[in-house]
Amino acid sequence: MTWTDRLFFFTAWDYAALTLLFVAWIGIGFVIENPGKRGSVSHLTAEYRRVWMEQMVTRDPRIFDSQILGILRQGTAFFASACMIAIGGMLALIGNAERLAGVAQDLTLDTAPIIVWELKLLVVILLAVNGFLKFVWSHRLFGYCAVIMAAVPNDPADPAAYPRARKAAALNITAARSYNKGLRSIYFAMAATAWLLGAVPLILAVLFTLAVVYRREFASQSREALLADEGQTAQTPEIR
Repeated sequence: MTWTDRLFFFTAWDYAALTLLFVAWIGIGFVIENPGKRGSVSHLTAEYRRVWMEQMVTRDPRIFDSQILGILRQGTAFFASACMIAIGGMLALIGNAERLAGVAQDLTLDTAPIIVWELKLLVVILLAVNGFLKFVWSHRLFGYCAVIMAAVPNDPADPAAYPRARKAAALNITAARSYNKGLRSIYFAMAATAWLLGAVPLILAVLFTLAVVYRREFASQSREALLADEGQTAQTPEIR
């Protein structure tokens, strides 16, 4: 059986749902990273990362800064490890696809061949692998950032102090961007598991995930707090 023959096992609804999945995943990432005047949470936080590095120049000692960076690296390491476990679990399921097919058929009454369930799992694995790669690169970039931070002179009058701080900020922002890309991959990988129940559940899961990600970046109380006038801190809403 050729790959062309296998494609006929999927319906037009399946292709539409799969297209929606990847368009939503790539599209929301583009909107978040290029928010224009709206300002996403990720975009607004990037500005504070620049301020952080500038404030670090005059902070002595810099234990506080190293602790924050350590926490950020721990987060990337945790999610990279979680992705590895998820990828291993998905590969194990593909190796025992007959049992998965039996459970899925009981839920969906679908008698599709094993290859259909394997291909559906491969989509989840693809997104999880992308997330893993993003988290690993983010972890490494935070490491580069730590090296540059250590090279920033303690004397604000040193001509190399602020240029190096800006370099550290650029690396920090790039690392955070990669981290956020990894998180979005995980969100949509979880949505992709709904494909095991059919095309319509996948469409609903993608739309729900898209709405959640959009709200957190553009309509959350966290964003309101970032946009609030710093002179009115007492009126900043509770962050959720």
